[in-house]
Amino acid sequence: MIVAIDGPAASGKGTLARRLAQHLGFHCLDTGLIYRAVARDQAHRGFRLDDLWAAVATARGLDPRELEDPDLRGTAAGDAASIVARIPEVRAALLAYQRDFARQPPGAVLDGRDVGTVVCPDADVKIFVTATPEVRARRRFAEFEARGAGIAYEAVLQDILIRDRRDTGRANAPMTIAADAVLLDTTNLSIEAAFDAAVGLIKRKIGHQGR
Repeated sequence: MIVAIDGPAASGKGTLARRLAQHLGFHCLDTGLIYRAVARDQAHRGFRLDDLWAAVATARGLDPRELEDPDLRGTAAGDAASIVARIPEVRAALLAYQRDFARQPPGAVLDGRDVGTVVCPDADVKIFVTATPEVRARRRFAEFEARGAGIAYEAVLQDILIRDRRDTGRANAPMTIAADAVLLDTTNLSIEAAFDAAVGLIKRKIGHQGR
């Protein structure tokens, strides 16, 4: 079974994906991390982020063991990833990586921006997780505060709005809701409530398949 979870930044999709994968005993992949990892490796090797052929070679040689790097969660990594993510050839190279991951038994949960529309259009369950920009900014601001990062809420909100425009407006694999995805608005939901709703959706899907 493949569970695709898409949504904008700080919507809670990553937390939800990890909880679901643990609950189901599935593999889990934050697809955004692989773009961040490519950007990190590209910079470490002394190449410009927009260097086409170097970026493609880096994407093809991606080491999945390096995805646990905590630096990949930072704002700078996200900004760098947005540059390499605009390169169609990089997206093509990483598409195969993601699809191979999704086919692992007994199942996989993948979260990102285009999992249900591009990476795994045949996913068994598709959930699009969202929340208002203000709520998402407050969540991200709380994360930064917990890490001791000195950044203002207003700056976090502005970054959220910029990333939303960039993700929905890019020409290649823009963020959009798949026609057969279920919209899960977490604006007024706790992670527990969102988790329960997602588990219920998956159980109903399994039930329908078993008929």
